[in-house]
Amino acid sequence: MKKKCLIIDDMHESIVPLLEEIGIEPHYAPKISRSEILDCIGQFEGVLVRSKTTIDKEFIDKATKLEFIGRAGAGLDKIDVAYVEARNIEILNAPEGNRDALAEHAMGMLLNLLNKINAADREVRNWVWDREGNRGVELSDKTVGIVGYGYMGQAFVQRLRAFDCRILVYDKFKKGFGTKKVEEVSLEKLFQKTDILSLHVPLTEETRGWMNKTFFESFRKPVYLLNTARGEIVPIADLLSLLDSGKILGAALDVLEKEKFEALTSEEKQRFENLFARKNVVLSPHVAGWTFASYKRINEVLVSKIAGYYRIDWNR
Repeated sequence: MKKKCLIIDDMHESIVPLLEEIGIEPHYAPKISRSEILDCIGQFEGVLVRSKTTIDKEFIDKATKLEFIGRAGAGLDKIDVAYVEARNIEILNAPEGNRDALAEHAMGMLLNLLNKINAADREVRNWVWDREGNRGVELSDKTVGIVGYGYMGQAFVQRLRAFDCRILVYDKFKKGFGTKKVEEVSLEKLFQKTDILSLHVPLTEETRGWMNKTFFESFRKPVYLLNTARGEIVPIADLLSLLDSGKILGAALDVLEKEKFEALTSEEKQRFENLFARKNVVLSPHVAGWTFASYKRINEVLVSKIAGYYRIDWNR
């Protein structure tokens, strides 16, 4: 009997034929509600999810036949990993699918920030021709500090190398990855040398709120911040304070501490309005890694890993 897989989020249309190729029976239900998921999940050996719902104890206790969870992306912050693993359910994600897209977007945001492109564009459209006020900063003169050297961090470093800047990398969980062009450093050295800080760590209980005011005040010099990881890593109240003090010279943010604008309190909305009004902040709506190519590639990576989990011979 075929294994059945419930797909609870919108995914590229290729997901159904790809699963069928490896003998998995797909049930594509991107409009399904959480209550409907909980009612039927006990019938499925697999589930594919992006971010619609949390995979928590309630979910897993209902999923009595579940053998694998496929996350269509990199982050696992909406999955109770410890509880899932305790139930011997395999977790499969696809950071290989969107690492190149994220790295390109991060590179674009950083160049935009350093060269004031968004601010200059707005001024010119308003008949302001200010060359001196929009003088840029060259990346080749700077030291870029990377926190996190997984798929995303490595893909970003690969692009950075073309700019001949100094690259420092700190990763709490990896050792021995340094090369002539990529320096493996301690957090203390990162604080001493960094001009531009780029974040590539997952959201966990350890990293939530980690990069607060105290963290940034440990840097010897003012820094530019690039965050394409998770917004909750950098509390917005602290970010605003650091921008005000000049400790953070500017920020390029693809992610925010809260991304459901309709759920903001009046105080939170005021903070966001403060952030949005700043010329030295570049923003995008959590789309780093979200290209037309990566949308399809994530499916291919996930299906390849599902095939590997079941030892199915599948070559594409």
